[in-house]
Amino acid sequence: SITPVANLEPIFVSGSMVSRATLHNEDEIKRKDIRVGDRVVIEKAGEIIPKIVRVVDSGKKRKPSFKMPTVCPECQTKIFRPEGEAAWRCVNATCPAQLKERLKHFASRKAMDIDHMGPAVIDQLVESGRVKNFSDLYTLKHKEVAGLERLAEKSAQNLIDAIEQSKSAGLARLLFGLGVRHVGQRAASILAKTFRSIQVLKETSFEDMESVMEIGPVIAASMKNFLDQENNAQDIESLASSGILMEEQEVMQAEGSLLTGKQFVLTGTLSKFSRDEAKETIELLGGRVTSAVSAKTDYIVAGKDAGSKLVKAKKLETTILDEKEFQKLIEPINSIKESMI
Repeated sequence: SITPVANLEPIFVSGSMVSRATLHNEDEIKRKDIRVGDRVVIEKAGEIIPKIVRVVDSGKKRKPSFKMPTVCPECQTKIFRPEGEAAWRCVNATCPAQLKERLKHFASRKAMDIDHMGPAVIDQLVESGRVKNFSDLYTLKHKEVAGLERLAEKSAQNLIDAIEQSKSAGLARLLFGLGVRHVGQRAASILAKTFRSIQVLKETSFEDMESVMEIGPVIAASMKNFLDQENNAQDIESLASSGILMEEQEVMQAEGSLLTGKQFVLTGTLSKFSRDEAKETIELLGGRVTSAVSAKTDYIVAGKDAGSKLVKAKKLETTILDEKEFQKLIEPINSIKESMI
């Protein structure tokens, strides 16, 4: 997010010296008509965050109205303001200002699931200039990883192995891991299953993409804008060259599966599944996992220490499954996994 900030003549306010204040966004600056050189009234919102309340008319000739930059001040990529939003954003995945956070998201368990790729490792890789984009992770060698602070030989090898294993994570995880704004796990899964490959997705028109159920214009615009950026396209090509799976794997779903089109809610702790594993299994069999119990919920899977969701499910007379009943329901998953490429 490209957020304008006011540099102020230092002044003591509510217990501390203030020399900077957020200006929030372009619309807020226009609404208050704040310009460089103005004399202003400031206060601390909640006694903590400095903000500009209004401009004081000093009688002096004012400078021209403020205009937002057209490119990101860090990487010079053209910035983008989504329709209906106040903030301008940089959509270049290789922008230094956001690279570390993008790498953390890319390596997270719900994305590419690169174990041992913690914040300290990412900080060193980025600050040394060794990793400038996602694809650089897949060119790392054991020797240079072992040279990082607080990484022994075995830890370095574990990281290299985890990076190699992540190549087969699949298209849905990759789309989520790229960190495209508005494209969460659910949207990434739908896009992967609908278009089957990232190449097809790149060639798909905005109209065709936004017409997909649960995608719509906001997600479609964000996805198209991301894929149309040259830097992002180049990084995706490099990821493909590194052996990253860019196509959705074919899965033969069990005919007549009870899970097709069904909505599930997971609550409590399961002994043989993590929450993510249970969710992936349900989705593989055609079901969908939601976070809240409603009249549309078909099943609630209740593990140990299930709480308020179980209480609500009982009131709504939703079908409740314990872990053994859930395992019996998903038995077709074994034959499905055997059919995966």
